[in-house]
Amino acid sequence: MREANVHELARLSVSLPSELLAELDEMVRERELPSRSQMIAELIRHALAEHSEGLADAVLAGTITLIYRAESGRVRQALAQIQSAFVTEVISSQHVLLESDQSLEVLLVQGPSQRLQALCDALRKVRGVQQLKLVTTTALLPPLHSHGAAELSAPSAPSRRSSP
Repeated sequence: MREANVHELARLSVSLPSELLAELDEMVRERELPSRSQMIAELIRHALAEHSEGLADAVLAGTITLIYRAESGRVRQALAQIQSAFVTEVISSQHVLLESDQSLEVLLVQGPSQRLQALCDALRKVRGVQQLKLVTTTALLPPLHSHGAAELSAPSAPSRRSSP
């Protein structure tokens, strides 16, 4: 069986209402994309990732974006406790202060879709969280490290010998 080439293109013919096509063309122009095909491919990728979020065995990577009121350390502490309960899924986080005593936090996540949804549900329950959005992709992060294995593939450091 031949392995599929990711750069191999397939043609697709689609019939759309003229109003929808006009809106698509306007979106392509506004985003300054070279073609409708590129926009349609992006929309399909979003739809496939969203569809995968509902599949029990799907493993996804993505981001969780939170906006919350940070009137006290209580909110940040509650969010940190939840993240520590999902330490396998939370790869990293970035926090910035916004105006009006608000904070923006972005979590880089990867894991089974059910665990990512459980993480989102737990974060939403924190009083002070105003907005939360999960954006996923079916493409996964490469393994960051492997526990217990020697770093066999890492290049050797150059030897530093002093001249005699």
